[in-house]
Parts: sequence; C-alpha cells; structure tokens
Amino acid sequence: MRGLMQDRQLTIPTLLSRAETNFGHKRVITGGAGETVATWREVAPRVRKLARALTSLNVPPGACVGTFAWNSQRHVELYIGIPSSGRILHTVNHRLHHGQISFIVNDAADDVLFIDRSILPVIWPLVPSFRTVRHIVVMDDGGDMPLPDDPRILDYEELLSAQDDGPFENTVDDENAAASLCYTSGTTGNPKGVLYSHRSVVLHSLLLLGADVFALSERDVVAPIVPMFHVNAWGLPYAAMQCGADLLLPGPIKDAEELVTLLSRYGATFSAAVATVWRDLIPALPGHDLSRLRHIACGGGAVDDALSSTYEKIVGIPLTNAWGMTETSPVVTTARLATHHDGLDAEERRRLIGTPGPAVPLTEIRVVSDDGVEQPRDGRSPGELQTAGATIASAYFGADNGSDSFTADGWLRTGDVATIDQWGYLRIVDRTKDLVKSGGEWISSVALENAVMSDPRVKEAAVIGVSDPRWGERPMACVVPAAGVNLTADDVREHLRDRVASWWIPERIELMNEIPKTATGKWSKQTLRRRFAD
Repeated sequence: MRGLMQDRQLTIPTLLSRAETNFGHKRVITGGAGETVATWREVAPRVRKLARALTSLNVPPGACVGTFAWNSQRHVELYIGIPSSGRILHTVNHRLHHGQISFIVNDAADDVLFIDRSILPVIWPLVPSFRTVRHIVVMDDGGDMPLPDDPRILDYEELLSAQDDGPFENTVDDENAAASLCYTSGTTGNPKGVLYSHRSVVLHSLLLLGADVFALSERDVVAPIVPMFHVNAWGLPYAAMQCGADLLLPGPIKDAEELVTLLSRYGATFSAAVATVWRDLIPALPGHDLSRLRHIACGGGAVDDALSSTYEKIVGIPLTNAWGMTETSPVVTTARLATHHDGLDAEERRRLIGTPGPAVPLTEIRVVSDDGVEQPRDGRSPGELQTAGATIASAYFGADNGSDSFTADGWLRTGDVATIDQWGYLRIVDRTKDLVKSGGEWISSVALENAVMSDPRVKEAAVIGVSDPRWGERPMACVVPAAGVNLTADDVREHLRDRVASWWIPERIELMNEIPKTATGKWSKQTLRRRFAD
C-alpha cells in the first residue's frame, strides 16, 4: 500500500517561487566597486528572462551552460535560471590551470558560457580550445578588457532586456533530472565531474537550515566567502532562498580590509570560507564591528586551534569546522556541542568544534580498514572514510566515471583516513596520500601541522613526506613565519619537543614566504612534493 501524499517534485524552481512569494522584500547584496542591492522580488523577473533568453539562443534542454563568475547577484540568477529552464548549471573555476579549464569545458560539452568581464582576460585566450561553445555572454562587472570583435559575444543585460517577462519556458517535472555540474580540483589526473540532481540540491539546502547544522533562518545575513564556482558555494545561496535570509556576496573583492568592511557594514551573521581565507583576514579584523556574527564555518581542511582561538579573542566566537567534498554537495558533517560535552571547559569546547563533528541528517559515514572491515566507533581505530546518502554522488560524470571511487555496496570512498567515536563524531587523521610512513610507522601530517601552527610565531605550515635512505620516508615541514617574526628551524623543532613524539619531529624544515595553494585555496601538497622531490 502506498502513502496518500501529494507527489510534489523537489526542484529548484520551487525555491525561487518561495523566495519571491514569502521573502520578496529580502535582499541580495553584491560588494565591490559597483555595489548593488536588490530584493528577491526584483531578482525573480530577471531569472525568468534569463530562462527565456536561453531558449532564444536555442540552448537544447539538458545542455550544460558554463559560468566563470564571482559571487554576485548575476551569478545567483544563473544558479536559478539555468537549472529551472531544464538546462544544467556548470560552474567553472577560472583559477585552475589552463589545460584543466579546457578539459572541463570540453568534457561537459558546454553550449554557452557566461563570463564576468573581469575574468574574460583569463578565459578568452582559451576559447579556441573550446569545441562546443556557441555563445559567450559577458557580464559587465567593471572589468576593463575591451570586448573582442566576435559574433559569439553577447551582453548579459542586453540579452535580458530583449526578453519578455513571463513563466519559465520549460518546467522541470522530474526531481532526479540533472541540475548542476561541478568538477573536482583534479589534484591527481584530470578533474572529475559531479552531476547534482534537483532533488539533491533541494535536500542539501534544507539540511543547512537544521539547528544542529548551520541553523540558517530568515533573521540571518548569509555571507558565502567560499566561491560560487566551488561546490555551489556549499549550497548557501539555495539555503538562503529556502529560509529567506539576506544573501551577502563579496563580488570580486579579494582585499581583506574591503571584505571585513563589507561583513561589518551589512551585519553578516553567518559566513563560510576555507581556513586560508580566515587566516588572511586576521590583520583586518581589529576595529570592525562583527558582533552580529553567530557562526563562522570553516571547511577545506582541519581547523588548527591557534587560528580558531584568534577568532574567539578578536570576534568573540571560534571557527566551527565542517567536512565534505565536491562529491557530497558538499556538507556531510559539521561540528556541534552535544549534551555529553557539557562538562568540557572553554578550551576543550573550542577544540571540539574545530573537528569535523557528526554526520548531518540523511547522510551516513563509516571507516573501513585496508582489508574491508568496518572499524569500531571507538575514536581510536582509523580507516578509510566512506560516506553514503541522498546528497552523495553515485558515479562521476564524463570521460572518467571513477568506478574505483565507489564500493560494491554503493558508498563513496573519500580517500581520507579517519576515526569515529562512540557518539558518531568524526576526526580526519589525514588524506591517504598525505600520511607519512617512517620506519614502518605512520605519521599524521594533519596532526603535525596543527602542532607546528600552535606556535603563535607561525602563520602557516604544511607537512609532506620526503624519501629517506634509512627510514624510507620522513616528514618535512614547510613553514611560513608570522609577519615580523624572526623564526628558525631550530625554533620550530624546540616548539614541537613536548607536543609530538620525538620521532615525528622533522629533520628538514623549510622556511617559506608562502605555502602554494590550489585553485580552491587549499595547500597544494602536490606542488610541494614536486619542488622538494629530491
């Protein structure tokens, strides 16, 4: 017997309808030189015109439409209008290597590209390598590159103004239809495509509203610093539409002082970024009123306690860790304090919320040993982290379906080494390829990095394994001293003496001006390995 409930599909057009009907007065704010403020009531007709424009350009239903854009109102319009019209939103990271960008655009077979004018100088030289692109729509964000004399180039605002307002040309009647496409950062081999459905996008946006996740509500001013080209900005634009929060977007702002000023001026209550960004903002924090911030989410890697405690001292709240991947929409776990943590002191509580935390609703996690046995939940038994759920990929899109990344029973193999305790709290030990095996024993690069960065004289530290004739492999620490600090390798080793096992302490410590970063702001250990391979 089937339940007698209405069969309403979970699709992105329902998000716009809700935002326009219930929260039409709430704002979408874009920072930068051309700062703009618009309400959802003003944004909605533009989204419908965009959908009609795609039809006028003869973009086939189900085709991929690529975007190279900052966090902005126009990008939000693309987030909604493209999938709501029956096409697939394909956000592309313009910071990737040129060869990877060409591979991604061709692998997705993008039909039309929407590009911010300030990003056009990066992309235009690559256009001859794009095999399927028929039109390039330029969004004028103040960039100064003269537009090439090419019939494929169109202006975004002119394209919209040529359309009549009205309903969507195509309705999405299947919640399992493809809605958006993101590619992994491609740290090894070519990037892999992750194809999200309307259903997964809507479910993930709902998860973020949960009290034990981000607790987003109509009262919030949600400020995603994480780029909209990276895993749909962690789903935050869609979540803001669900709950009616104001959406505060930095646009092309990269300067720390400008960004902190924007958060302060509009009273951001929630913001999310990777640890590298939070670290870079520290010098700009003093003198700004950030008292409305109630939650600062940090992803993309471990939250070292020195960084979190700095925010607690200056802003009044520590960083809260969350874990996920492009393949997981991305949020799978987020830290929170439960009843069994009530006895912890302030420092212990801060350290706890710097860990990934338990799985959010509708997702599951497990750790599995090398011989395929699920490890006990004792917080001490490490294994490969695997995850499953309605917001988790089941295969990859495109040329590489990555079949070895999924288990026989359908779980995603993350490549992380982790433990889970009796309460379901996750701790990432390391990436499989980042563990250092010295003399047959494992050293966690994450734990060693956190120990190095607990020294206030250190700004950043990344640990890699380098070959050693006696031990097979030894840890090497790449360390960036804090501004104005005269730090030596012996200083680092002395700081580690009472913090890690003696055999963990690196013989080789490289003092650097900057740790190389990936296109998504994470430390590029692949670059470090190439640099110090010998």
